[in-house]
Amino acid sequence: MSGTQLRLLAAGALVLGACSGDDTSTSESDSATSTASTTQGSASSSTTQGSASDSNGTTETGGGSMSASASGSSTTDSTTASSESDSSASASASATDTSSTTDSTTTMGVTDGSTTATTGDAVCGDGVQEGGEECDDGNQDNTDGCLNTCVAASCGDGFVQAGVEECDDGNDFDKDFCSNACAKVPCEEQEGMGGNEVLSYIWIANSSQGTVSKINTQTAVEEGRYRVAGGSPSRTSVNLEGDVAVSSRDPGAVTKIIGNPDNCTDKDNDGMIKTSTGPNDILALGEDECVEWSITIGSPGYTAGPRATAWQGSKPDPDTCEYPTPNLWFGWRDGGGTAHIELRDGVDGALIKEVTYPGWGTGYAPYGGAVNAAGDFFFVGLGSLPSLKIDAQTFEVTNLGNPQGGCKYGMTLDYNGDVWAGGSCNQSVHHWDHETNTWTNIPGSGGSWVLGVMADAAGNVWGAGSQPCRLVQLDIETKTYVNNNIPLPGCSQPWGVSIDYEGNVWVVDKANKAFKVHPETYEILAVVEGLVGPYTYSDMTGVALAQQINPQ
Repeated sequence: MSGTQLRLLAAGALVLGACSGDDTSTSESDSATSTASTTQGSASSSTTQGSASDSNGTTETGGGSMSASASGSSTTDSTTASSESDSSASASASATDTSSTTDSTTTMGVTDGSTTATTGDAVCGDGVQEGGEECDDGNQDNTDGCLNTCVAASCGDGFVQAGVEECDDGNDFDKDFCSNACAKVPCEEQEGMGGNEVLSYIWIANSSQGTVSKINTQTAVEEGRYRVAGGSPSRTSVNLEGDVAVSSRDPGAVTKIIGNPDNCTDKDNDGMIKTSTGPNDILALGEDECVEWSITIGSPGYTAGPRATAWQGSKPDPDTCEYPTPNLWFGWRDGGGTAHIELRDGVDGALIKEVTYPGWGTGYAPYGGAVNAAGDFFFVGLGSLPSLKIDAQTFEVTNLGNPQGGCKYGMTLDYNGDVWAGGSCNQSVHHWDHETNTWTNIPGSGGSWVLGVMADAAGNVWGAGSQPCRLVQLDIETKTYVNNNIPLPGCSQPWGVSIDYEGNVWVVDKANKAFKVHPETYEILAVVEGLVGPYTYSDMTGVALAQQINPQ
């Protein structure tokens, strides 16, 4: 067979092959043009690749003051020669020199983002369905029922079909922002958005060291320890971005620390984030670049310093699933017995609003606090001091009263919006009903004290019991004890309780340790040691806040 005949047969085969498959024609966002020509001389080919990115006992012992990428590549193969080129849709052959390289030409025309594929007599984009085309609407719109490759639109093709699909990410992963049915997945149901990444840390204040520990709740490894402003830090509160606020009692101060180092600010512009990596890596205040801001409070001494501390929360953006930076509530007391409740901007700590309550008294400052989904601040005083609520919109103060003969300690909000408070004098836990505005004492706690308390999403309230040391479990609905004496081997003075995103119970013990407890079997899953005067009983993980904002 002559060289000319070989070239003609090869060219015909390439023309038919160019339009025979689903994925050989180009789309509006990624096109490839392939041309070949028969020439005298040798042939060469080149490949270029590009990428694009798309970002997707006493009851108080210490003191303190408050002062996607998605990448795509395009490949262009070209065969060039020194004297002759073929720009037509068919191949031409020359027999002038049978010793030269025999090439063939295939053409898929791409003009201004459009695609025209030829298969025999069928031309994709001419408005006539022919040959192997599934459809042909004669346009380049990939949001209607026919793609510009003459393939019928379908869920999973990467193009959002107008009026039919909410989204189409072109993959088969069902738990990202777009389901396999091409419907948007709510943020809280997306993998990675339910708290398993952002809220996988517990922050425990080392009161006598002036630091706070960041402990991975999955591994029980301390991954950072941070110096905070003021002295004798105690309450910690974690927001839905994973950042923590730490209130110090004397001198009074509040410090914000960024939870994810990727979000920390390179303050000295050296291209690196300088931050703690563990318990023996404590940077001086002002040197750790994940310590975002701190403010000092003019509270007059230990009892007046800030304690009750809680971030507000809100729903994430439904498209980006990013949470707006929330604001922070905390309370302290002045020398004249007036309680000061401040709402601070979460970005820079600037004061937004200060609410005062002159009748607070000269005892301890507001003791424990939490917020509901509306951002209202609930807080209780120690013992018989007031229990109050501040409306986040009007800043109106409501007095919630007190349990009869009660000795309130730490507090939590359950999924009904009710307040639960520990008890430090009468072997009781206290419950406030938001519908009836009434308190109930629940006796029989199994010992002298139940100090810090925390509600979970499974219908339990957990309490840190001391004298004797133990973990206490109550049922939210029946308001009865499930178990008032869960053992904590090696415990001394359990003081605070928190819940991690897996539902495990964490107990802070003043004997420089923290227990991780399975909520059903009561198995001790881990014990973290090496803490220094730990003293925290608040929402140390952010899970309690998440339950208010995104109830399960």
